[in-house]
Amino acid sequence: MTPTVPRFAELTAPADWRTVDFISDLHLQASDPATLAAWQRYMQGAAASAVFILGDLFEVWVGDDAALAPSPDSDAAYRFEARCADVLREAAQRLRVYFMHGNRDFLVGTQFLGSCHTELLIDPTVLTFAGQRWLLTHGDALCLDDVDYMAFRRQVRSASWQYEFLAKSLVERRSIARGLREQSEARKRSGVSYGDVDGPAARRWLQAARATTLIHGHTHRPADHDLGAGLTRVVLSDWDAAATPPRTEVLRLAAAGPFAGRLQRVVLG
Repeated sequence: MTPTVPRFAELTAPADWRTVDFISDLHLQASDPATLAAWQRYMQGAAASAVFILGDLFEVWVGDDAALAPSPDSDAAYRFEARCADVLREAAQRLRVYFMHGNRDFLVGTQFLGSCHTELLIDPTVLTFAGQRWLLTHGDALCLDDVDYMAFRRQVRSASWQYEFLAKSLVERRSIARGLREQSEARKRSGVSYGDVDGPAARRWLQAARATTLIHGHTHRPADHDLGAGLTRVVLSDWDAAATPPRTEVLRLAAAGPFAGRLQRVVLG
């Protein structure tokens, strides 16, 4: 059965926007200070008109109240979640910041985003900028061959599951999240092959959205894919500042200049 094409949100860039940046899959966590610091430096120096975070900014998010309570995994005097909130809040004073849910941080809510002056971006969204329509998504909803994950996704994205999960204590939610991460890491070590974005489904989305380029993350397989008929799928890189070489890539799009309307991969120093 062919999956239903979703309803697309629409975002038209203001006329004064000159450059926009796209990032995803940073998987920020207290145990990875290098990537957290790299992201903080980027956000503090970003010269774009807007930054679009296309999912999985956080390795895990167990509810907005986690940003208000001391975390057992970090210094209570300057909690990990509070530091992330400070970075987003400061950046939002200079530019527009958009956040899209990923498969790891789908519980980020309006309370946290509102406190950071960060705008929630519906998945998927069509961005009109630089004279073109760009289709933005995290990407997990298009990984149709990963049957186990798609079943899990339907479960955890349901209102009933989220209500029951958020009703649990913060300690219990953190414990459940650690268990899920351990299962995920064990699956990776087993050598299982993760499904990629389904090409025909991606084409259907683009055609329905009247766009020619799909921009997404999730798969950690940065590349440009020719889908035929003038359609393209562009995959964002994940981030790992402690890797060799470090992975801290930004996808940049300008409205004017020699690279107007052309996506550029920029590796941060």
